[in-house]
Amino acid sequence: MSQGIENKVVVITGASSGLGEATARHLAERGASVVLGARRTDRIAALAGELTAKGHKAKAVQTDVTDRHQVKDLGDTAIDTFGRIDVTLNNAGLMPLAPLERLKIDEWDRMIDVNIKGVLYGIAAALPHMKAQKSGHIINISSVYGHVVDPGATVYCATKFAVRALSEGLRKEVKPYNIRTTIISPGAVKTELIEHISEKDIQAGTQEFVSRIAIGADTFARTVAFAVSEPDDVDINEILFRPTAQPV
Repeated sequence: MSQGIENKVVVITGASSGLGEATARHLAERGASVVLGARRTDRIAALAGELTAKGHKAKAVQTDVTDRHQVKDLGDTAIDTFGRIDVTLNNAGLMPLAPLERLKIDEWDRMIDVNIKGVLYGIAAALPHMKAQKSGHIINISSVYGHVVDPGATVYCATKFAVRALSEGLRKEVKPYNIRTTIISPGAVKTELIEHISEKDIQAGTQEFVSRIAIGADTFARTVAFAVSEPDDVDINEILFRPTAQPV
């Protein structure tokens, strides 16, 4: 499925692994030009090199989404390299789960900086260009935990509920500019998110649950491709998907 994807310029944060990496591969193979942002420059440089060696178009840009200047540079690099931004995928995220009573305050701050402010910075980097083009597509990543709240996941859930609120407000505000918006809320997918959990008992329990039911990151990549490939007059606003075996 390349119709609606070919020749589009797609900016992806969190592109060094997991959902972002899988999506970069999937869209590049279907003719998109991908601009890869992540802190781990060795990973995105290797991915960009692999894609370009196969004849695809890719550019790697070191990007910490907590730094608004770096995120702006990511968007500006897309414009300088490929002339436009058709899709921005605000994918970077952290999930260091812990009950509130353990007072992991530094982790709360980090989740707010990455999961909420990082999305806002991604919007800010893309929106002026998309307004000028009178077209574009901003995709923000929430979670099943943006729809339900579980004990031990309270702050993470709050950040993902916030992403949904930001995205719905964005949807309403960008109608005059022909810009589309999508919220994608994945369930248990095989990524590095569990490695962010510093509390070993919670990490072990989460790993045990996820390892039994999680689906591959290619599932997410296909979901992004579906939203992107729809005709310009179709705005897929929200997608929630889970493994068939996931009860939460």
